[in-house]
Amino acid sequence: MSASTTPSSRPAVTEREAREVAEAAREQHWRKPSFAKELFLGRFRLDLIHPHPLPADEAAQRGEEFLAKLRDFVETKVDGALIEREARIPDEVIDGLKELGAFGMKIDTKYGGLGLTQVYYNKALSLAGSASPAIGVLLSAHQSIGVPQPLKLFGTQEQKERFLPRCARTDISAFLLTEPDVGSDPARLATTAVPDGDDYVLDGVKLWTTNGVVADLLVVMARVPRSEGHKGGITAFVVETNSPGVTVENRNAFMGLRGIENGVTRFHQVRVPAANRVGEEGQGLKIALTTLNTGRLSLPASCVAAGKWCLKIAREWSAAREQWGKPVAHHEAVGSKISFIAATTFALEAVTDLASQMADEDRNDIRIEGALAKLYASEMAWTMADELVQIRGGRGFETAESLRARGERGVPAEQLLRDLRINRIFEGSTEIMHLLIAREAVDAHLSVAGDLIDPEKSLGEKARAGANAGVFYAKWLPKLVAGPGQLPATYGEFKHGVDLSGHLRYVERTARKLARSTFYAMSRWQGRMESKQGFLGRIVDIGAELFAMSAACVRAELLRSQGDHGREAYQLADVFCRQSRIRIEELFNRLWTNTDDLDRKVVKGVLSGTYEWLEHGIVDPSGEGPWIADATPGPSQKENVHRPIR
Repeated sequence: MSASTTPSSRPAVTEREAREVAEAAREQHWRKPSFAKELFLGRFRLDLIHPHPLPADEAAQRGEEFLAKLRDFVETKVDGALIEREARIPDEVIDGLKELGAFGMKIDTKYGGLGLTQVYYNKALSLAGSASPAIGVLLSAHQSIGVPQPLKLFGTQEQKERFLPRCARTDISAFLLTEPDVGSDPARLATTAVPDGDDYVLDGVKLWTTNGVVADLLVVMARVPRSEGHKGGITAFVVETNSPGVTVENRNAFMGLRGIENGVTRFHQVRVPAANRVGEEGQGLKIALTTLNTGRLSLPASCVAAGKWCLKIAREWSAAREQWGKPVAHHEAVGSKISFIAATTFALEAVTDLASQMADEDRNDIRIEGALAKLYASEMAWTMADELVQIRGGRGFETAESLRARGERGVPAEQLLRDLRINRIFEGSTEIMHLLIAREAVDAHLSVAGDLIDPEKSLGEKARAGANAGVFYAKWLPKLVAGPGQLPATYGEFKHGVDLSGHLRYVERTARKLARSTFYAMSRWQGRMESKQGFLGRIVDIGAELFAMSAACVRAELLRSQGDHGREAYQLADVFCRQSRIRIEELFNRLWTNTDDLDRKVVKGVLSGTYEWLEHGIVDPSGEGPWIADATPGPSQKENVHRPIR
């Protein structure tokens, strides 16, 4: 056993080194336009999203035909209550999904897949996930981040021909990055892949491997040591789960998504052919991040489904339930919640469909749009589910099984709340998404002025950076003073009964205000800006609201032009934008009026034990054991609970 892989000496990484690893994995250049990137720079490029892009007729027909088959399947073959009760998707359901081609939705037809667009893939995930969220996760983890997507983007032709037909029809795949002591800081990755002839030898432990318990194929991220002929670095591999030395040691259980097959996977001296390496050595994190650019869109799809169901239940229940002589929907306290759910569901579908269609067209760089969609949808869906539980009252807290047992409709509102909670954590927690998006949002500034605030740069380098920054800001800053958002007739094509043009003018003006605020903060804090996570999070949240407002207006106009509930769409977009504007103004106020500095002082006191007296008067029901399980490489001491479905 190499000493470098033991927990006590796992890669020692400084904060700067960790940032450098993350920075190296970023796509360094912007080769295509980005609506969201421009928005953060104070430039409202409506032309990049309007007219709303649409799928080709053939793609739409193929997608609709599959959705019809999938709907029939989930309505007749899927028992969501059974999956929740038994915490497992029946094998026959998984086999049926395979026969339907659901595991190959995103795989090209030449490899046996269905070749659906991102738009229709997301619609299918929404539909399947509404029947059982565990099924949505199963299909998404397999195709959004599992073997198919990395191979589609980075695989060789030989790898595609070997693995994609299997993934399309028979095999289930999983993505393995997280480790017991490594979450969003991949610089500390401890799993190793040591070159040995024509193979690599894998050793390490991976945690929270969604689909890992039933997977046939794995995408594994491991660290290749630098040596003669080997560049080294974090690298991606396709691994057969039945390889000697692969052990699924535990099937994890969670507060929600009880039917998912999530486990702990150990690799001990696992030989992986070099032909199974995806991309070059050291490209692993870039592959992971690029995969997630579109892979994250599966989460907003599930959130859209949740919003639609919340609206349906809220409508039906609030019309039937009477208090003080009238249905509860007509009481303002409840009605405002229903309005929020309806307007937000409309906006989330607008954001998801727009980002998905942009991904399909590949005309734009959507790394920020995809991240914003994931961040915004996961937060808003959780709020909608919480509001539904509140609307349902005590019945919202009661399980569906208990409701059925006493003769009422089994509405799983509390289950939805539990199932949605993880969306704010996995595939990038809200806090990490704030930092990731903020980094991309200020990329233009760092490109021209980054050396000015880098303490390790020489005076000569700082001087050159200062000159470059002077040229950039001399051109950029004057453009933030005035714009089309100040002209009352701008965006007049969005005025049809309900007037949405004012909301778009607000977006344009506010984008410039957002850019000015960012510039002022960088001037004020310079190198300390990266530690101002509260400020950066609010900047990102404002951008997310502006993106959602833009998407909602563009979608409303699309539906109006198609004669498809256009009047109602305009009403929903208007209400959403008005609600969003209130949230935006609150966020702007909190940019400069907040308790961030005081919070840091309190945190120091908490960690030093100053407030430990506040914890007196309770008992701690937590069990004994370490905070983080030992992940020392070596042979497994546990039974293999891998359960392939054939």
